[in-house]
Amino acid sequence: MPRRILQGTVTSDKNEQTITVLVERRFPHPVMKKTVRVTKKYRAHDENNTFKVGDTVRIIECAPISKSKRWTVVTEQA
Repeated sequence: MPRRILQGTVTSDKNEQTITVLVERRFPHPVMKKTVRVTKKYRAHDENNTFKVGDTVRIIECAPISKSKRWTVVTEQA
């Protein structure tokens, strides 16, 4: 099964080698047909502490690194 890749915005970089990424998902409501926005936060591994709050990044699934980290940063979007 392929690993998922998500894109989001960094909301926190206070922890060592960890960033929090806010990912927004949009989809049409099945009954109302209105576009719904759902957000979720993911904790991602940032090896060199290179990403700061406000950066747009792509994260990919990986093996568990800690209790809450199951994602690693791939690249920063322009």
